[in-house]
Amino acid sequence: MEKIIKELISIALKEDLQEIGDVSSDAIFTDEQDSFILKARNECILCGIDIFRKVFLTLDSDCKVESFFKDGDYIPMNSLIAEISGKTITVLKGERTALNFLSHLSGIATKTDRFVRKVKNKVKILDTRKTIPGLRTLQKYAVRCGGGRNHRMGLYDMVMIKDNHIDSAGSITKTVSLIRKRWGDRFKIEVETRNLDEVREALENNVNIIMLDNMGLDMVKQAVKYVNGRTDLEISGNITLDQISSAAETGVDYISVGALTHSVKAIDFSLIRNI
Repeated sequence: MEKIIKELISIALKEDLQEIGDVSSDAIFTDEQDSFILKARNECILCGIDIFRKVFLTLDSDCKVESFFKDGDYIPMNSLIAEISGKTITVLKGERTALNFLSHLSGIATKTDRFVRKVKNKVKILDTRKTIPGLRTLQKYAVRCGGGRNHRMGLYDMVMIKDNHIDSAGSITKTVSLIRKRWGDRFKIEVETRNLDEVREALENNVNIIMLDNMGLDMVKQAVKYVNGRTDLEISGNITLDQISSAAETGVDYISVGALTHSVKAIDFSLIRNI
């Protein structure tokens, strides 16, 4: 992940500074030194503090960033999180980039934590591939900081047979057979199902996980009863925070929530001159 973080910081700083730099700060400051504090204006689960630090160190290796919390920590409102000292111009150039990473990732971790606490260990909360292009590794890291689990990282590390695969190939049985012919047991196989007939067919093919996609809770309960622990079951399909407790009571093993990464409210942080 270190390589990805380095590349993303470079891209983000380039986006903000281009070849000219910070035309405001560059006209005002040269080598002046100053100190700033980072505060949280919302309570949150912190995520991205090391990336926050690395933004400033990328600009100037002499910059000092002392953090008082680590990723995954609960942060009360108005808490002092870190202190940054160094050239004023360095801090001002990196401020927005550092805060953007921290605010977004902490928003994901905080939202995930709310879902995890709602289900009270009855099921595992999973993320999805509904991520911002280029930021998936960091967004899925933020999910872990919030107590959730990563589903698959991409198309390369797990077989997911979705409705379009099934409809185009002809049946669940045929798609599973083709997958096993190509890959054997190299990858776990999950099958997306839309009704109880597809659940039965998926179970007959001994897949690792059956996804119950956009099913009502009554149908989910029927599927749970039929499968009876013979394989893992996952619910997917616009499950909200208000619905998650009821979904967790059905007896499934996993609930995947795309909103953990695709609909996130950034946490409000402030970087303030330390007077």
